[in-house]
Amino acid sequence: MKYETVIGLEIHVELSTESKVFCSCSTEFGAEPNTQCCPVCIGMPGVLPVINKKALEYSIRAGLALNCSIATYTKMDRKNYFYPDLPRACQISQHDVPVCQNGYLDIVIDDQVKRIGINRIHLEEDAGKLLHDPYMDHTLVDLNRSGVPLIEIVTEPDLRTAEEARVFLENLKNILQYIDVSDCKMQEGSLRCDVNVSVRPEGQKEFGERTEMKNLNSFRAVYRAIEYEASRQISVLEEGGKVLRETRRWDDGLGRSFAMRTKEQAQDYRYFPEPDLPPIEIDHEWVEKIRKEIPELPAQRQKRFVDEYGIPDYDAGVLTASKDLADYFEKCVDAYQNPKTVSNWLMGDFLRLVNERSIEVSDVPVTPENLVNLLRLIDSNVISGTIAKTVFEEMFNTGKDPETIVEEKGLKQISDQDELVEIIKKVIADNPKSVEDYKKGKKKAMGFLVGQTMRATKGRANPQLVNKILLEELNK
Repeated sequence: MKYETVIGLEIHVELSTESKVFCSCSTEFGAEPNTQCCPVCIGMPGVLPVINKKALEYSIRAGLALNCSIATYTKMDRKNYFYPDLPRACQISQHDVPVCQNGYLDIVIDDQVKRIGINRIHLEEDAGKLLHDPYMDHTLVDLNRSGVPLIEIVTEPDLRTAEEARVFLENLKNILQYIDVSDCKMQEGSLRCDVNVSVRPEGQKEFGERTEMKNLNSFRAVYRAIEYEASRQISVLEEGGKVLRETRRWDDGLGRSFAMRTKEQAQDYRYFPEPDLPPIEIDHEWVEKIRKEIPELPAQRQKRFVDEYGIPDYDAGVLTASKDLADYFEKCVDAYQNPKTVSNWLMGDFLRLVNERSIEVSDVPVTPENLVNLLRLIDSNVISGTIAKTVFEEMFNTGKDPETIVEEKGLKQISDQDELVEIIKKVIADNPKSVEDYKKGKKKAMGFLVGQTMRATKGRANPQLVNKILLEELNK
């Protein structure tokens, strides 16, 4: 029997406000534990929360970018459950009247557009963070994150493969970064994902029993977790078993999920309206003002790059998949009028080093100005393209400008004809067999002699001049 996988995602996104959602404490990441807290965000009795207008604005901005309808009336609710890092034993969230509903995001799979529905986007506060110390055999609580504004984006169960989920999340992350509502740094917990997975025989309309895997913090983990869980559920069904509705923990190191708790019935969070916060009426004119301020989105920017800069659609797709990378590209092109050359460097050595170092584009120490200076050194024959790659890696390591590196390491290209003639004469003398092969019409011998010349000059010889002089010497 063939099975179909059904996937729904719940994505938690920390908003990039300077202060928390109901108090004025800082949201800066990486501070010493419990140094960014106050009586409001640690849930002391008698305190009164006040909603952060910027957090509400960012929620609306995300909703508009994801084609949602925006509520004219909304409210905050208390979601009651006990957890050690939830100081009030309840979370201020939204239940039946979310700020955004009924949106969608189009993704491209196998050259086909597929629309993924967005059920809702609601605003809530984040919980604290538990720090487990296996050596001391205890757990500590850091409440710096408690009260940081979150939006939860809930999809419809429209995804059918792990690849669709990965592409959806990449597109979503890109949009959220473009509209500047979150940095989406998954390694810092700014974007986390709960994955709901079920399987059903192909052709069956009813959904199968689903399981939920919580707090996955990388696209790779989401992909692997879906693949594993779908396979596990199919094995259970084919062995005559029953898939249990449960919450599971994904272990990325082991590549498998483990049952945490069953959900035999829908969890009752005993929602009720937050008594300390009044309902919110959202003005239509304010929403339209936010709509007009939404910047160019990735799909629009990709089309513009093709039209304006004449680069292939593939290049434009890679460059606009990150707002920081697209911004970097445009800064380079403003100063260096060869978009394809810039694109080749960014898609090649630049992204290779970014991926190898596992860093963000915004953290790259090479400025657009210095990359342009490197390209100009190639154009003016100060260095060769091969040497430029070495220089670029040193720029990436040190942040130094290319001129300084070329000078310090003596990497200037040898373009002195008399000097190259002497070097090439020696290469010819040292390789008589290759010279004989060339004269017999074996063209590969020429390439070998060029390579030996470049080796003798440590890559510093002007390649065009090397070819010219070699031909002259060999044909004498």
